[in-house]
Amino acid sequence: MTRAEAISHARVGAQKLWAGTVLVHPDAKTGPHHHGELETVLYIIRGRARFRWGDRLEFVDEAGPGDFIYVPPFVPHQELNARRDQPVEAVVVRSGQEPIVVNWIFPAPSQGRYPRNPIPFTLPRKIMSRR
Repeated sequence: MTRAEAISHARVGAQKLWAGTVLVHPDAKTGPHHHGELETVLYIIRGRARFRWGDRLEFVDEAGPGDFIYVPPFVPHQELNARRDQPVEAVVVRSGQEPIVVNWIFPAPSQGRYPRNPIPFTLPRKIMSRR
């Protein structure tokens, strides 16, 4: 995973926001984690992202180009590239300057079907989509 900072206190004097881009390599995934009190918004530019969330990562959904994803504070989640042959590119905006990442210790589910539920992790489809 490669992150690039675009808007921050150091770069432009932003006080309450951090924004940048992220590239998730093919077939890559993060460990289970949350971002503390920070709210996060992602906008998928290219590729197919899969997200798991919940206390046991029991929910799953996917997002593609033009989709927005909202991650509430303290929600455990995991980001995965759903494709083995293409990276995921996204814009990321967070409600603070600190790179808070709190790792979860339980093992992430690796297979099987999971319930689909957009709450509390929300994928508002194609809001302001370029399509």
